[in-house]
Amino acid sequence: MNYRKFILPVIIVSFSASSAFCQSEVLKGVVNSLAFYKQKKDLKYLAAAKKSVDSLITTKSDSADVQKGVYRAVVNSSILYIDSLNKLNQPANFLSQTTNLIDQLSANRKAFKYQSEIGYAKRCLANVYIRNAFGYVNKTDFNNALQLFLTAKKYAPGFKPLNAYIAYSNNKLGNMREAAKYYTNLVNSDTTKLEYVQEASNNYKLLGDTSAALAVIKKGRKLLPADKTLLLDEANIYANRKDYHSLAPLLPALLDNNPNNADIAFVAAVCYDHLNQYDKAESLYLHSIELNNSAYDPIFNLGLLYLKEAAKKQERGNTPDNKRAAQWLEKANEISPNNTNCLQMLQLAYAQAGDSEETDRVTNKLKQITNQ
Repeated sequence: MNYRKFILPVIIVSFSASSAFCQSEVLKGVVNSLAFYKQKKDLKYLAAAKKSVDSLITTKSDSADVQKGVYRAVVNSSILYIDSLNKLNQPANFLSQTTNLIDQLSANRKAFKYQSEIGYAKRCLANVYIRNAFGYVNKTDFNNALQLFLTAKKYAPGFKPLNAYIAYSNNKLGNMREAAKYYTNLVNSDTTKLEYVQEASNNYKLLGDTSAALAVIKKGRKLLPADKTLLLDEANIYANRKDYHSLAPLLPALLDNNPNNADIAFVAAVCYDHLNQYDKAESLYLHSIELNNSAYDPIFNLGLLYLKEAAKKQERGNTPDNKRAAQWLEKANEISPNNTNCLQMLQLAYAQAGDSEETDRVTNKLKQITNQ
């Protein structure tokens, strides 16, 4: 996943004061100032709100006042979110001070009446941490970016894009299992994207956990049933595992989606070959060769298919199966002249056909290659 695809997220931060907040005449100034800023987009209204809140909190008793603390959290978080260039010249520790304040209010039981205001402040704070994290992403400093994304998640746990940013940063740091976990969380949501499924499954594959990769792909296919790449991903896992019974049901759709893909035709042929479905295997080996007549594997396998068929029928002599086996194995030998496995099968084909002259020729060639 390329971080340039990311759009700097903005969590909705509309402010709605609770009735408890609005009942105080002293605190109406902050709501009015924020409302004026919303209308005029002029930072002077935020500055006025900051000045007002600071004038109300001058003693230790003021600092312990929950309502005044909420007032300050709303103003300070608004400034942090809106004044990204710090035109109001807030101190370097302004973010940490505001974070500590919001943490204290969140833990204070007396603040239950101000959940709307505290929620607003948390959303502002999350946006600030996300914005700062992207600054580190742009510098490829993923250690700091990850920490800031995780901090943002603390204040906006329901903001799903954060899982993608955390996963991406973990991937960049080589924390593949953590990355897979966050991508999987995204896959399990009803708004998943193809890239999340692929990133999660790829991470599990790199970790050697193909069962987890398969589970993610299956989940992704349920949520994205029209996607063709996930079908191919699932088929590849079964093919690599040589789990042909699981692979077979996927093949009709896979072949329909990729009618001119020689590799997929070959994989399908191998599957049917192992399931002893001779006609389908033969047809697909021939189709694969038609699409790519220079590929060794389908030509060799086709020769082997005829050789096995002749052996199963206990055919001896110049039968059609023995002739076809020798014909295709000779073609495979032309592509890979020193492949001993191919020569051994060709030797067996001629022996089965009763052609001693060709059997001796292939035997001599094998001796030359193996120095025996």
